[in-house]
Amino acid sequence: MRHILGHLRNACIALLLAPSVAFANGLPTPTGEVLLAIDGAITVTNDGDRAIFDRDMLAALGPVTVETTTVWTEGVQTFTGVPLARLMAAVGATGDSLTARAINDYAISIPSEDWIEGGPIVAYLNNGAAMPLREKGPLWIVYPYDSEPRFQTEVIFSRSIWQLDRLTVDN
Repeated sequence: MRHILGHLRNACIALLLAPSVAFANGLPTPTGEVLLAIDGAITVTNDGDRAIFDRDMLAALGPVTVETTTVWTEGVQTFTGVPLARLMAAVGATGDSLTARAINDYAISIPSEDWIEGGPIVAYLNNGAAMPLREKGPLWIVYPYDSEPRFQTEVIFSRSIWQLDRLTVDN
C-alpha cells in the first residue's frame, strides 16, 4: 500500500509542478559542463536512458534561494538551486527513493517523502558564487535547516551530500 501511495504522491507532484518545470520540447542537450546525471526510474531523458544537466539547465527549472546555517559552514549562508521536488518532476521520477552519489562515490539514500516543495534543493551557488570542488561543489543537496526542527537531525544532515554528480531513482 505504501508503495502505491508513494507512486500516487509522485504522480500528483509531477502534475502540479509540470507547467513550471517542463522544457518546451523535452530536455535539451547540455551546452555547458555536465554537472548532474540522473538515471533509474525516470521517464524523461536526453542521453540514452539518463537525463544530464548543466548549470543553465538546472537554473531553467526555476531557482530558489534558501538562507540557512549549516553544521559545516560559519554564519548564515545563501544557497541557490533547484528544488529536489521540481528536479524529480522534470525527469518524471517514479521511484520511492533516490540514491545520491558524490564525485568520490560516497552515496546516500533520500526517500521520496523528502521530494517536497519547501524541502531540499540541489544548490549550485553558495552566497551568489559557484561552488568549487574544494568548497563542496559543484552541487550540494541543502535542506532549509533553520526552517523546521525536522530538518535539524542527524538523518537529514547525512542526506546533505556535497560534490553531488549522480542521482539514481530507485523503485
